[in-house]
Amino acid sequence: MLDMLVKLYSLPEKKTEAVEKRGVLIRRPLASEKTKVTHWIKTHFSQGWADECDVTFSRHPVATFIAVIDSKIVGFASYDAACRNFFGPMGVEQSARGKGIGEALLLEALWSMSIQGYAYAIIGGVGPADFYAKTVGAVLIEGSESGIYATPLK
Repeated sequence: MLDMLVKLYSLPEKKTEAVEKRGVLIRRPLASEKTKVTHWIKTHFSQGWADECDVTFSRHPVATFIAVIDSKIVGFASYDAACRNFFGPMGVEQSARGKGIGEALLLEALWSMSIQGYAYAIIGGVGPADFYAKTVGAVLIEGSESGIYATPLK
């Protein structure tokens, strides 16, 4: 999987209001919610993603956003986890996909990175490259096939 690069100085407008009209709250989790958030990520995605998100709770402000419907998590987006200046991981529960939640989470996190002074963000080990290219104009970084995840522990 390749890494992608995003220009944070030319992001599209946030989509938070659009999903909030449909009952989805996009917010940063509280420190007291760390266990619930990381458990949800482990259950719906992977232990590795939960571990990366765990790191974001040591950032100020917390470098994760969650999507919540009726007090239940349905998605998340983290940054500054695996490396500084990296966006991800990000995921939306299967039943909540196709409703603009991923786009809203992505833009909220990238705008936060921009406000914190980053000019670019790296999306590491991209899965849905077309989504990132279409939503925020991300481009593939040539020669990044192995990236930082090249030699994981077994």
